[in-house]
Amino acid sequence: ASAQTADGERTVLMARITVLGGSGYAGAAVAAEAARRGHEVTSVSRSTPDAPTEGVDHVAGDVRDAQTLSSVVQGRDAVVVALSPRGDMAGEVEDVLERLLDEVAGSATRVGYVGGASSLQLEEGGRTLWDASHENLPAEVKPEIETGLRTLDILKQSPESVDWFYVSPPSDFGAWFDTPSRGSYVLGGDVLLKDADGASTISAADLALAIVDEIERPAHRRARFTAIWGPA
Repeated sequence: ASAQTADGERTVLMARITVLGGSGYAGAAVAAEAARRGHEVTSVSRSTPDAPTEGVDHVAGDVRDAQTLSSVVQGRDAVVVALSPRGDMAGEVEDVLERLLDEVAGSATRVGYVGGASSLQLEEGGRTLWDASHENLPAEVKPEIETGLRTLDILKQSPESVDWFYVSPPSDFGAWFDTPSRGSYVLGGDVLLKDADGASTISAADLALAIVDEIERPAHRRARFTAIWGPA
């Protein structure tokens, strides 16, 4: 269901949302935030969590299987891809995304992809973080970063009938950073954001605020955005 505000903005009141990779750091936060707001949420991962999130329908399944993917995508208002391209998922996420785009092409289903920071520019029109850092990165982390770069290209080359958004977290994002949540965020576009102290970070919970806000009030259609934590 949706409503129109006085200024003509379309706001989604209740959405059917599927989160692929819903047990991971970003995915679990998105599922929890969407459920907290009253959306109908399905979280998909290969195993159900030991402590299920209230209000979230947890589905165990491998989204590399075309039938499984179709079953959790059909009829959804938004599908958020928060898959980790590690372990046996290395090199697999690109194929999952392409199958997902084929599945939703021509429908009203939006696709949101939680990617990486490496495609962000260090300054407007300048080099990307990947350009500036890839020569010094350990070989074992490059494949995961390259998946983030490739998936952004896949989305940009998708048919115009696909409504997507790509989210680049800041450079310091992950459970290992132990970033506290502030309950607010600052949005950006294609340029890496830093706060007044030079920090480029956000918690999963605060990034989830930005993602669910985007689902409720679409502002980035077929576009990428980034977010860092808001003022303390």
